[in-house]
Amino acid sequence: MFRRLGLLSLAILLSACETTKVNQDYDASRDFAAYRSWTWKEPALQYRPDDPRIKSDLTEQRIRQAVSEQLDQRGLRPAQASSKGDLNIQTYFIVENRQQQYTTGYGGYGYGMWGNYWGGPTYYETRTYDYKVATIQVDMLDGHDGKLVWRGSAEHILSNYPPDPNERSTAIQQTVAKVLSYYPPKLN
Repeated sequence: MFRRLGLLSLAILLSACETTKVNQDYDASRDFAAYRSWTWKEPALQYRPDDPRIKSDLTEQRIRQAVSEQLDQRGLRPAQASSKGDLNIQTYFIVENRQQQYTTGYGGYGYGMWGNYWGGPTYYETRTYDYKVATIQVDMLDGHDGKLVWRGSAEHILSNYPPDPNERSTAIQQTVAKVLSYYPPKLN
């Protein structure tokens, strides 16, 4: 019974963590309205770790397509073949192993109605849960001076690893959309 209660609390905890955590940073001194075109900074996608089980031309194709579509929705167009873009785009795909510990306590003492004690000693059981987190990071560098002007990233807990191709495509599109939903930044 207590194990089921512990597993239920873990499931609730992890479902709360299912939301994608998005971070962004930017150079507030830049005029983001001046950026109208972009090009890929090669390599367009870097993997961390550089693991052949993660690295895939298909993953790169999915990320490039998702980023291109999101940039287009924000009014940024690919630069002409012979010209330099206002922004250089570089992406990262990072997969990390993480652990979460949770402790379940059961048993213990309590007070009765007339001040007497009941129950036994409290027992604690600590379990460790291993899981994988994928992060997609998008960097935008100024096309003229090469300095980073905007960075966005989002973490996503991989509940089914390895995911099937449809899950990968959907997860990549949704994650990139969340990352780039913060571009252009809202300057005060």
